[in-house]
Amino acid sequence: MSDLTVVMYHYVRPIAKSKYPSIKGLEFDLFKEQVKFIKNNYNPVTIDEVYESFYNGHKLPPHAALMTFDDAYSDHFKYAYPVLKEHGMQGCFYAPAKTIVEKEVLDVNKIHFILASCDNVSELISNTKVLFDLFRDGHEVKEFEEYFSELAVANRFDTKEVIFIKRLLQVALPEEMRKNICRALFNTHVETTEEEFCDELYMSQEQLSQMASDGMHIGSHGYNHYWWNKLDSETLNNEIDKSIAFLKAIGAHTENWTACYPYGSSSQEVTDILRGKGCKLAFTTAVDVAKTDVNDPLLIPRLDTNDLPKEATAKTNQWFR
Repeated sequence: MSDLTVVMYHYVRPIAKSKYPSIKGLEFDLFKEQVKFIKNNYNPVTIDEVYESFYNGHKLPPHAALMTFDDAYSDHFKYAYPVLKEHGMQGCFYAPAKTIVEKEVLDVNKIHFILASCDNVSELISNTKVLFDLFRDGHEVKEFEEYFSELAVANRFDTKEVIFIKRLLQVALPEEMRKNICRALFNTHVETTEEEFCDELYMSQEQLSQMASDGMHIGSHGYNHYWWNKLDSETLNNEIDKSIAFLKAIGAHTENWTACYPYGSSSQEVTDILRGKGCKLAFTTAVDVAKTDVNDPLLIPRLDTNDLPKEATAKTNQWFR
């Protein structure tokens, strides 16, 4: 049996000094400390070693750790990649292809930066209701207050009000309606054009190709960053096929390819389709340390960066197994 600690990262940047100091992410200085903590207490492994452990019984070293980075942010190329190279560690980067191919900011990222640009969440909810009423014609939707009652449930990182905004605009409303609301809120609260923001926020195809050729692992995070478990079979198949084509285009490995579920959106149908298309490893947002002789290789749990200490000399915590 081999235990595997997979760590999940999103924004990694000098946040306090940035234009969006309230964006939820990891300060770059703390990332450097956490990498040292992992080097001091864990044994970093590669995606190939993880594959061999799941499929061929290869025993991983004690306290094996793998670093994963979601959404192909330019942060990862500018800040995370050089640190990983310095420490001889491999990172696994999961890119939603549309952001790079079509230069379109994902709604999930629009929501992050809308929230980061607003001091008053209650006022944002009121503005969202105005737009909800404006764009609801032609759509079968519930009343705004019903959505709040159903969706406003706090989690370990966000208040119920923030969760409500995220869930309403990420998945609960019809796609056209939520895109219109996101676009209007983004144009109001984020002072830049979408194309300029996209170039600033995400990696380029050339940067991903450079990392792939330099020993980093690039995997699928879908094309549109949809909730995979909300898609019909035809749309899901198209979503995965387009993401695989993107991996080929940047020179990433497409034999024994890997995936990361957008929003952790796995299901039996999703894993069956991934398996049928040759996906060998897939990462969820379930919080746990993986066991390579127990977990389904297409349902690998991960820890969030906030689950591990961010000081090089810190003591280990309950996740050190």
